[in-house]
Amino acid sequence: MHPVPPPVLPDGAGDAAAPWWRRLPGLRQDRVMHLAPLAAVLLFLAAIVSAFWYLRLEEVRREQEAVKRDVEYSQQRLRLRLLERQEQLMRLARDVANREIDPAQFEVRAESLVAQYPELLALSWIDERRRVVAIQASPSAGAARDWMDDGVLKAGEVETGYGLARDLLQPVYAQPVAVKDAETVLQLHVPVTPRGQFAGELLAEYSVDALLRYGVPAEILAKYATALLDSRGQVLAGQSIPDRPGLSERLPWTGKVNEFEIPVSPVGNGLILRAQAWRTSQGVVGGTLLWLVAALAAMTTWMLLANWRQSQRRQQAQQALQAETSFRRAMENSMLTGMRALDLHGRIIYVNPAFCQMTGWSEEELIGQSEPFSYWPAEDREALAARLVEELGGASDPSGFQMRVKRKDGALFDARLYVSPLIDATGKQTGWMASMTDITEPNRVRRQLSASYERFTTVLEALDASVSVAPLGSEELLFANKLYRQWFGGTTAGHMKLVVRAGTPETTSSDESLDAVDSFAGLPLESLAESPVAEQAEVYIERLDKWLEVRSRYLNWVDGRLAQMVIATDITARRRAEEQAAAQAERAQTASRLITMGEMASSVAHELNQPLTAINNYCTGMISRVRNGSISQDDLLGALDKTARQAQRAGQVVQHIRSFVKRSEPRRQWAEVPAIVEQVVELAEIELRRRQVRLTHHVDPRLPALFADPILIEQVLLNLIKNGADSIEAAQRAPGNRMVNLRVTPREVAGVAAVQFAVADTGRGLAPEALSRLYEAFFSTKSEGLGIGLNLCRSIIESHQGRIEADNLYNAGQIVGCRFVFWIPVGPSLDAPKPSGNSSKVVA
Repeated sequence: MHPVPPPVLPDGAGDAAAPWWRRLPGLRQDRVMHLAPLAAVLLFLAAIVSAFWYLRLEEVRREQEAVKRDVEYSQQRLRLRLLERQEQLMRLARDVANREIDPAQFEVRAESLVAQYPELLALSWIDERRRVVAIQASPSAGAARDWMDDGVLKAGEVETGYGLARDLLQPVYAQPVAVKDAETVLQLHVPVTPRGQFAGELLAEYSVDALLRYGVPAEILAKYATALLDSRGQVLAGQSIPDRPGLSERLPWTGKVNEFEIPVSPVGNGLILRAQAWRTSQGVVGGTLLWLVAALAAMTTWMLLANWRQSQRRQQAQQALQAETSFRRAMENSMLTGMRALDLHGRIIYVNPAFCQMTGWSEEELIGQSEPFSYWPAEDREALAARLVEELGGASDPSGFQMRVKRKDGALFDARLYVSPLIDATGKQTGWMASMTDITEPNRVRRQLSASYERFTTVLEALDASVSVAPLGSEELLFANKLYRQWFGGTTAGHMKLVVRAGTPETTSSDESLDAVDSFAGLPLESLAESPVAEQAEVYIERLDKWLEVRSRYLNWVDGRLAQMVIATDITARRRAEEQAAAQAERAQTASRLITMGEMASSVAHELNQPLTAINNYCTGMISRVRNGSISQDDLLGALDKTARQAQRAGQVVQHIRSFVKRSEPRRQWAEVPAIVEQVVELAEIELRRRQVRLTHHVDPRLPALFADPILIEQVLLNLIKNGADSIEAAQRAPGNRMVNLRVTPREVAGVAAVQFAVADTGRGLAPEALSRLYEAFFSTKSEGLGIGLNLCRSIIESHQGRIEADNLYNAGQIVGCRFVFWIPVGPSLDAPKPSGNSSKVVA
């Protein structure tokens, strides 16, 4: 487009107007040059038209205001009607969401709404799977529904409204579409949202024609040609005045005379209400001069507008070019990557601010430089010159190369350079573009990570525990430290052997099958790596003759695979010490029982003397009467029966003493508490009768069975009862106050069922200093005591996961005795052969 010449000013006016014209910017000069002629033509045309059409415009204005007022009133009525229906449907949707109505009740309420409001054609309930749950249609509506197929919502406009209601969780109107030879329907989608979740929708179908007929007042319908349009201006319902014939009726202002249209509602139903006033006058028709002037003015205006549009497009292109250039410049200036461009001869033709900031050299100093560049270190110039030759020859590495760069202050930093051809708009190569990134910090981090890995490996190699990592389902060994390699070599055989043995039951030996199931089998892989639980077991390795404590857990390896880490620690010395301690404790328990029975020996002898004396008397009497022949068969059988019972009684005493004293391994089994108490009472009463101490006991009938060693529990009870008798004898209580009471009751400790044993005496109690040292080894409150009884009692109770306590009994501030209380957990369920712990001890 050629530039427009400046306007020619009249003679004498140039001198005065020239300074004002020159002060205007070029863009404003162009606007004035294009708009001034157009404004003159428009003013001329307006002056002529206003003279002829003044009265007509006044009349049209009044009619137009009347049409607007009536249309706005009708729009308010129609909008209010739609909002009332929408609120009723939202209440119905809320009842459906709260499950207050079922499909049958929905059809009843929908039928009432359809019958009450003629604009409602049908009301449907559609669930979240697009199935039609219930539908109620007006008798005037067609039976077929083209928006569903076999009770399922079809793809199309209705599904679009369904999707919007599901996504927005708000009522949505579907855009009405006029269908030839069919009634136009407006659809409202009301979502059903129980607890904010989409569970379907209610689909209401409005008759657009009924909306117009019942929503717009009758006087408006009679006064105007009223119609409902869609968003494209197509008539959906009502009537419209056709285009008026004649040239005068096609003037720009005649198309909107006495006509007004307005959207029905801002909720997005797409309906537009339009009213056109019926023509009441023919208007004023101008003469030939008017139409000639109008045609010339229109032609002139069109030419000026065309010229103005062309100028505007040129200005827009210039502005777009300036904006694009500014944007590219701003983008290049804001980049942290240095950019450098070379021409085909190796001279720098462009650098961005980031490149200048990296090197410290300004753009003026770098532009035009050739080899060697000022940012090349002196010691690297030969290597960099060879790289430059490769770059100019197009043989540079696409992945870039690393180099050192010298700043203006002499400091060096590591950089990586990527080179690509520089192509212009015509597709011709004009040089080479290089991007430079500072990699000093990544190199430093990489060196630190390498050093950290070396330190980590050194620590693991120096550990006195075997560490190995292997992926699941593979025989690859990901990591093994020095001790693992010494024990098992560089294969996964040792790792798998430790894993299998750690998951094997306690009774498995080294010759049995390795088929064991990990305790985490069946869990999702991601949950295994996140689980903080670690498997722990003690394993014996015959080849190494070592006991190892094995701990394993799952982890995500660096490559994303799920792996298992196994840590094995040599605990051979600890296991041998534990075995020796257990043997010493067993010998101490046996010695304690022997000492107890030694102290009770005279009482036991007295107890055995009674049945033996009775047996002797029965036998002597029977011999005498047999010799005299004065005994009958019945008397003989009765005497023999009494003799047998006395012999059985003596045998039971001896057998029970032997089982109590006999040394044996602890054996836990399900035992009845009343049987344990009965055995203890039978043994203890022998000694207590000799000391004139009365023993009372109470066993709660609701007691469960105990999973324990009954002999050890009997030893604890017998020791506590004997200590109570000793305390009573030392206190020299009166015969009526010499009593030991044993009570056994159920108890619950921290939600675990247990059995509580309480032994109370009427002795002299315990001194405060004795209470703090009561369970110390070799500490005793008796002059002839060894100090191992209560220590063994506590060990036995704690080996059964129980606790023992002691306190004094008071009456009016005076100590009247002492009470020992201990409780033992019931143990595992009756189906279990023995209790299970968090770790197992196996042999491998």
